[in-house]
Amino acid sequence: MARKMTFSNSRPKNTKGTLVRILHYLAFYKYLLFFAIALSFISNILALQGPKYAGKAIHEAAAGVGLVNFDAVFYYAKWMLFVYVTSSVLTIFINVIMTSLSKWIAQKMRRDVFDKLMRLPVSYYHENSAGDIISRVSYDVDVVSTCIATDIAQILTSLVTVIGSFIMMIYLSPTLSIVVMITVPISIAYTVFMRKKVRPRYSRRSASYGQLNGFVEEMLSGEKTIQAYAYEDSVCERFDGVNTEAADAYYDAEYYGCSMGPTMGFINNLSLALIAMLGTILFMNGAVSLDTISSFVLYSRKFSGPINEIANVVNELFSALSAAERIFTLLDAEEESADTADMTVLENVEGRVELSHVRFGYVPGKTVLHDLSMVAEPGKTVAIVGPTGAGKTTIINLLMRFYDVDGGNIYADGRDIRSYTRSSLRGAYAMVLQDTWVFNGTIFDNIAYGKQDATMEEVVRAAKSAHIHSFIMRLPEGYNTVISEDGGNISKGQKQLLTIARAMLYNAKMLILDEATSNVDTSTEQEVQKAMGELMEGKTCFVIAHRLSTIQNADLILVVDHGDVVEQGNHQTLMAKKGFYYKLYAAQFA
Repeated sequence: MARKMTFSNSRPKNTKGTLVRILHYLAFYKYLLFFAIALSFISNILALQGPKYAGKAIHEAAAGVGLVNFDAVFYYAKWMLFVYVTSSVLTIFINVIMTSLSKWIAQKMRRDVFDKLMRLPVSYYHENSAGDIISRVSYDVDVVSTCIATDIAQILTSLVTVIGSFIMMIYLSPTLSIVVMITVPISIAYTVFMRKKVRPRYSRRSASYGQLNGFVEEMLSGEKTIQAYAYEDSVCERFDGVNTEAADAYYDAEYYGCSMGPTMGFINNLSLALIAMLGTILFMNGAVSLDTISSFVLYSRKFSGPINEIANVVNELFSALSAAERIFTLLDAEEESADTADMTVLENVEGRVELSHVRFGYVPGKTVLHDLSMVAEPGKTVAIVGPTGAGKTTIINLLMRFYDVDGGNIYADGRDIRSYTRSSLRGAYAMVLQDTWVFNGTIFDNIAYGKQDATMEEVVRAAKSAHIHSFIMRLPEGYNTVISEDGGNISKGQKQLLTIARAMLYNAKMLILDEATSNVDTSTEQEVQKAMGELMEGKTCFVIAHRLSTIQNADLILVVDHGDVVEQGNHQTLMAKKGFYYKLYAAQFA
């Protein structure tokens, strides 16, 4: 069922490295980013002029009744209006630029992730749930792009405002600035303290969402089975557990994250109160003027406001860094070994396959195949039979190089398969698996999947051979009928016939058939078996079969048990031995 995922409250392994890699994505649009930074600088410099003009206006107004120079007051008021309006317009442009940047970066990041997924070995998908992978492609990338769109622009704006305000406060009154110098280190120390607590909680939240997505994806794909076994209540109970864990992780992260803003606000308000007290004392003693105190208070608000905003943004930054770390973990996952220059392309395939003393295990120390040897001559059919877990599918995985052997060799046309490029080796096989796969597209596209330049006549011929043509013609749009990605609008047997037609159209010299007719009815199976016989003629075929009646005509039957070939020969020879194969056969017809 759903994979169990454990969470750790330890700090992420490489915070600096994650941040550097996010900046690497930003570097693709560095000129636009520099332009946004320049606009941000100009916008904030303009906004910083506002308190200065306000102080001068107050100075003119403080002259007293009848002595106020209204022309000067209106002059400074107009300049205040100009700088604030201009600053706001520039801020809008900055937000538009950063939103565009986030869109492009999210697009590039998703493309990089998807391209990476196409290069990862099959083992990666065995070890990670589909829901968790989807969560990284969608949710985690969204978190990072949102951070770029809003948080980075906010930080750029805040830094300029904080630095500019601090300079102006020192210029206006070094004495009053002492208050700020006392409260700022407190704010910084608090932020550093909370960072250590918040970061791992956001990592846990991202991971819990991955687990939740994985569970939901798994349950939805098995909805028919769940209802058939009346298992809904139990699934709901399990969902409650996973959902509660995700909700607790969210609450835990947000609880600490949301406390940062109010706490920083309290520190900043405390700073403002101290400034008012000290400013009053200085004013009463004639050390500062009223307009200086007014401008200083406005600058202190400008100074403390961004610090408060940065505290709120830090939460989102922590969440984005945790999400980015999950994305980069996927991007750093070990790929299939790349083809080297000395590898050759498997061409003019004859179809001779040999396994020599093959040893393999999915997990180190747990061997699945111990010492497997066999030879499949060109044009011959090799059937692989045995109980569940004997290693039948493992042999197919090794033939296709989804995994590499731990010991021994596999040869195709006399050369080790590791000397061929993967694409040419896998292209030499056509496959029909028990777990059928169709995608969201037309019937025609699904059948022609392995041969993109196929004509309608070729597709129809393959469909007729697979005995699916009459069914297709009964559909509203025939071969142009669109089926869903899980084939939900056609039966499982019809899906399997489509994949058989796909293999028939694909002109490969070697075939892999894994219970290829397990989902069709008996009468259709007999017809398909005849068509399969024509398809298999002249090709090297590997057939995994549970129904032994379907492989009686195989040239070679490998009987596998616990990773070893315990018997091999044709049907008559193995039946005459009255060994393991005989018992399997007798059990099916008892």
